[in-house]
Amino acid sequence: MSIESLPTRREFVTWASAGIGSVALAELLARDSVVADDSNGGAASISHHPAAAQRVIHIVLNGGLSQVDSFDYKPALAKWHGKPLDSEERPDVFFGKVGNLRKSDWAFQQRGESGLWVSELFPHVAQVADELTVIHSMTAETSNHTPATFQEHTGFRLNGFPVMGAWLNYGLGSDSHELPGFVVIPDPRGLPAGGSINWTNGFLPAQFQGTMVRSSGTAIDDLFPAKSISPTTEKATRELLLELNRKHLEARAGEDELAARIRSYELAARMQLAVPKVSALQSETRQTHEAYGIGQEPTNDFGRGCLLARRLLEQGVRFVQLFSGGAFGSPRINWDGHEDMVRNHTREATRIDQPVAALIGDLRQRGLLDDTLVLFTSEFGRTPFTQSDAGVLGKGRDHNQYGFTVWMAGGGLKHGIAYGATDDFGLRASEEILSWHDFHATVLHLLGIDHERLTYYHNGIKRRLTDVKGEVIDEVLA
Repeated sequence: MSIESLPTRREFVTWASAGIGSVALAELLARDSVVADDSNGGAASISHHPAAAQRVIHIVLNGGLSQVDSFDYKPALAKWHGKPLDSEERPDVFFGKVGNLRKSDWAFQQRGESGLWVSELFPHVAQVADELTVIHSMTAETSNHTPATFQEHTGFRLNGFPVMGAWLNYGLGSDSHELPGFVVIPDPRGLPAGGSINWTNGFLPAQFQGTMVRSSGTAIDDLFPAKSISPTTEKATRELLLELNRKHLEARAGEDELAARIRSYELAARMQLAVPKVSALQSETRQTHEAYGIGQEPTNDFGRGCLLARRLLEQGVRFVQLFSGGAFGSPRINWDGHEDMVRNHTREATRIDQPVAALIGDLRQRGLLDDTLVLFTSEFGRTPFTQSDAGVLGKGRDHNQYGFTVWMAGGGLKHGIAYGATDDFGLRASEEILSWHDFHATVLHLLGIDHERLTYYHNGIKRRLTDVKGEVIDEVLA
């Protein structure tokens, strides 16, 4: 190798500190940490009771999935189609327009042995209905996308709080010595509003934030240097940087991000071998690719993400988050169907329906679903009436925080059941009304964690994912 082909000192240091360091800040090995209940030291495998699930895949639908067009069957909407909402209380919707009631544009059928209602919007997911635990009575505190999304991930409407994946990474650590404990697979069309805030560590130590891994192209930015480096040069430079950083840290005790970076070089080196291997989707069989819709449009992108998620779990990653939908704006590349529900939801559901169903079937076939938790959520739902002036039947639906549907599948759950309910039109949760705190408490419980005991002392307060609220939904537990 010629001297000219080697990177300059500045190039190498930039790569090592900003490249590997940025990945490294997302993870410290759980085995290098201490129990977190009453200290800020870091994570260990906290276990308050036997865990039903060991790992999580969280599928996030940005923009607001319409419950009355997907999983919450409301025959009254067909009867009252085109008529005004008969309600003494006017709903406070985001754009302030309460048009006429609109029936679903997709036919509903009872599916599987369980008889769960699933519409033709999700024909493939309908085939695995017996695996689902459907919750019809979720509520949010706001109908504004950004704070509602923060609450979906953190339990709080303000940013600056750790997301659920960071809490689990902090509480349980990773089962992998080569990969982060919390991985995020974004929608290739764009990041969600707020970008990396959606997988932030908040006030938890920096190593517990999510690491973004792409399902196509370059998996992780700056994991490898721009120019090839001989093993001898790389080893010597790493040792020098380690020594310099160690001395720097000794002079600045308590700097969390620097400590995380120093302790992560070994992990980053292992990731250079592990990431190319786990992201090599071409090693899967043709039948697997076809099942996930890889190589086909429009399922290719999300199919690759779902398959990558399964492979990450198999390598010990604790929490994988898959985003469907990017930022808001025009045109909308998410589930925000204000103008035309048929056009919007058909496009988005067609992208993910087959891959999601294939993921559940694949996990079941491989014996992983029994101790894997699959979450399928949206920040809120949509109104049963159209986003139009009073008395007008439009094509779109507004945001609905009052009652919407999410579902779970996998370890520790009763399968093929529906829990809670909305009113006759699907506007408001009316039975077993739940909050995100209840949802988060239940997820933690399934992973062996008491949500009241997983805490972190910050600014004089013992913080937790569920704030001072939250009840485990016992009725959905097996």
